[in-house]
Amino acid sequence: MGTVVSLRLPDSPAPADAVERVETVFRRWDEQFSLYREHSELSRIARGDIRLTEASQGLRDCYALALKWRERTQGVFTPHRADGVIDLSGIVKALAIAEAGAALTARGPANWSINAGGDVLVSEDAGHPERVVAIVDPGNRGTVIANVPLGHPLRAVATSGSAERGEHIWTALNGEPSPFRQVSVFAADIVTADILATAIVAGGETTLNKMTERFAIDVLAVLRDGQLLATPGLRRAE
Repeated sequence: MGTVVSLRLPDSPAPADAVERVETVFRRWDEQFSLYREHSELSRIARGDIRLTEASQGLRDCYALALKWRERTQGVFTPHRADGVIDLSGIVKALAIAEAGAALTARGPANWSINAGGDVLVSEDAGHPERVVAIVDPGNRGTVIANVPLGHPLRAVATSGSAERGEHIWTALNGEPSPFRQVSVFAADIVTADILATAIVAGGETTLNKMTERFAIDVLAVLRDGQLLATPGLRRAE
């Protein structure tokens, strides 16, 4: 997926195959959905080798979920590139993280965290202290602008923006760049966090206001001039 995936497990007891199970999940999603892999199922659809209706049930389910999120975000999040190619990279990484977390929960250990390129999901364990994630300054990657606890009910955080990969997100702002350099969304699940982080960058402050009204999330946004916008839940946490 072009990123680093880190897994944190308790000192003991940790199943010997925990890392292998997480690696298997991410490898399978990448092999099926990467547009950088010539023989992936999604690349074959993009070339016209197979139709979407001929694709596997798993791919069609993923596409259907992406369409639901397009509706939920009023079209700001979309699984279609400007050239019409279906691109599910905006949802696939989060689904892989969620599946890997479910696999760990099903077979132990009880206290874990997964970090895939800065998108983090932690286990939901009432008996363990909250895990704290650091949000870095997009203007100075060596500086932390906030330390935020993850736990019940907000177990996930995803960050989107231009700091790491440049201007790679299509915006719905009449050709204007996003007012946000970086957006971090805290949510109960990683899919919601990841999609809404992208949608808020793409849709600007109007989308930020709509999504915080509709969904139980907290948001920390960095404007292009370096100013911070934080929802009330994060301001209380500070």
